[in-house]
Amino acid sequence: MIHGTWEPAPAARWEDAFLAGNGRHGALVHGDPVDDRVIVTHHTLVRPGNPPGGTAPPRLAAALPALQDALLAGDPTAAERFTDGRPLRWVRPFHPGFLTRVRSTPATSDVPVRRSVDFTTGVVTCVSGERRSEVFVSRADDVLVQHVTSPGPVVEIELDHRLPGVPADLGAGRGVATARGETLLTLRARYPGSPLGYTGLTLLLTDGGRTTVTSGGVRVEGAGRLLLLTRVRSHAGAVDTTRETDTLRALTGGPTSGDPTTLHARLLARHTALHTAAYRRVTLDLGADEAERALPGSALLRRPGSPALLERLFAAGRYHLLSSSGARPPRLTGLWTGDWNTAWAGAFTTNANLNLQTASSVAADLPEVTAAHASLVHGQRDDWRENARAIFGTRGIVAPSHTDGVSGYTYHFSREYPLHLWTAGADWLLKPLLDDEETNGTRDPRTSAALAELALFYEDFLTRTGPDGRIVVVPSYSPENRPRGGSWGAVNATMDIAAARHALHAAADRAPAGDADRLRALAGRLPEYRVNDEGALAEWAWPGLGDRYDHRHLSHLYPVWPLDEINPYDTPALARAARRALELRGSENDSAHGHLHHGLVAARLRDAARTGAALDRVLTGDYFHDSLMSAHYPARDVYNADAAHALPALVVEALVQSTPARLVLLPAPPARYPRGRLTGVRTRFGARLDLSWSPGTYEAVLRPDRDAEIDLRTPTGATRLVLRAGAERTVGSENS
Repeated sequence: MIHGTWEPAPAARWEDAFLAGNGRHGALVHGDPVDDRVIVTHHTLVRPGNPPGGTAPPRLAAALPALQDALLAGDPTAAERFTDGRPLRWVRPFHPGFLTRVRSTPATSDVPVRRSVDFTTGVVTCVSGERRSEVFVSRADDVLVQHVTSPGPVVEIELDHRLPGVPADLGAGRGVATARGETLLTLRARYPGSPLGYTGLTLLLTDGGRTTVTSGGVRVEGAGRLLLLTRVRSHAGAVDTTRETDTLRALTGGPTSGDPTTLHARLLARHTALHTAAYRRVTLDLGADEAERALPGSALLRRPGSPALLERLFAAGRYHLLSSSGARPPRLTGLWTGDWNTAWAGAFTTNANLNLQTASSVAADLPEVTAAHASLVHGQRDDWRENARAIFGTRGIVAPSHTDGVSGYTYHFSREYPLHLWTAGADWLLKPLLDDEETNGTRDPRTSAALAELALFYEDFLTRTGPDGRIVVVPSYSPENRPRGGSWGAVNATMDIAAARHALHAAADRAPAGDADRLRALAGRLPEYRVNDEGALAEWAWPGLGDRYDHRHLSHLYPVWPLDEINPYDTPALARAARRALELRGSENDSAHGHLHHGLVAARLRDAARTGAALDRVLTGDYFHDSLMSAHYPARDVYNADAAHALPALVVEALVQSTPARLVLLPAPPARYPRGRLTGVRTRFGARLDLSWSPGTYEAVLRPDRDAEIDLRTPTGATRLVLRAGAERTVGSENS
């Protein structure tokens, strides 16, 4: 197995730059020995972009009863007027910070170059002749580290803010200070018309030579080794560069406390102790050809049917997901961008994208991702309360569809995308936290409190009833689609029904007896799902609202994935209707997240052919850059992390699925990969699992950390399986 990728040339485009990150700082490494450029990013780098007060949720609660009356009376466009008249306002856009540049003179561009990234360590390396550059972003010390050996007789080093799309009126100034064998380079930037800004700092250490100040940075002559320690800080007003410099200097032990190579090794050891342990928890081996495994990533991408490609993309997906998760979970672009004009503001989009990107975090054992996700959720609950009060006049919480990572207010909406009507977001965002609790056998009081608040919202919101006496969810919205015979804001979207039912039952499970009974009774009055005239699970469970099938989102299949409410074992009739809905669903504009979402639902429905076809569409659609980061559309159009991060989730779901009471082995294995081994998967009943399979055979080794009795479903049948904490158990085609 090769846990990494490589290329025989520097990256000509920032999209092809190799990536490193610690969930706070990010690095895009071009690997050019002549002009060694590293783009520095940080989750907090978001540009101000809305007028004062423009980010508050719309205050529409007083108009809600009239809207509900109109929708229930048959006015299909009533929700289009449910607005405060504001124009569409995007969340604050994510942007890159600056470049660190190490330029060598004279240039030696004819020397062969090999650049690589080691997923196990997070180190990006460029080798050209005697010159070697290594870059990593420390998980232990939150610093970007670059170590250069044999840099050349003369190098020039600077911090450069001139990246694509940078505002012409960005206030930027550079500074250099040298003392006692150290050099500090600073870049101060202030956003146009704003007191907000950010500062980049690089502490440079050399093993000797002569350092002189230039107009842009410093020139170093005669050094054999360089060490650059870089951070970026967002701030209002001035930043305390003295304090920031002292914290960087503390990492070195103080001035002249060691040579660059020794300091680099010490920092790397501290980092890999955390990163390597996390990355190696889960592995996929498809028995690929060793010659194909040795190919550079760009060559392997041209062999979409190769098991070696899926092995590498699985590994890269885990690496990039881990590297982009820390202070926040991954954005639409993960943690990286090289352009200030980031598509869709580089936001966290919570009506599919973020949810798909983090879908493997629990089963594929990346608690770092789950913790980052929890930080986002629990850090915004005050804003979610205001959304509920302002828009719906209720207690409790309502999550936004878009967030910059700081504000949780709902303010990104328009007539065509009435995202302020969407009430299912909080349930979807809480779902992975509940899965994590089931896996660990523990409960986080913050998640319990959030569920209790979500139940309060539903108690206040679900007050209207239809002719059959059942609750009506009104207004209701199915991201980002609209029904035939209606408009975007409608009644009884299947996703909204499923989210409310799930949230109420989850809250009831943690509530005192009397409250639990009340919540379960409310859930029991929610509408039944509707099967349309074509035998498909309908996207809206309301008469007169027809389905529009050619759409990238599969919101109405939320009760299948991720909820497990509809499945082939407990609800076979609804599972057949869900499968029919999947068969009818189009791919609209071929968004990568739509294909992977399709595959995840198909895997839950045990449709191996459809699961494999969804995977093939992503592998053959030219979605991946040479960096193995993905694009949103085919032909590598629009840098976007959805496919890269969600692909491992699809692989795991095709091979292993679990609930607190069920384990499904090989539910939908793609035929293209007839043999392999998946190790380290975590289950929601508290066992780790290694799975091996080949044509006609399989074997699973379970290592439970608590007792469990589960329903085991395998290619050979169904049985009850009793597990005892600490007692390893093997099941397979010959002994299950």
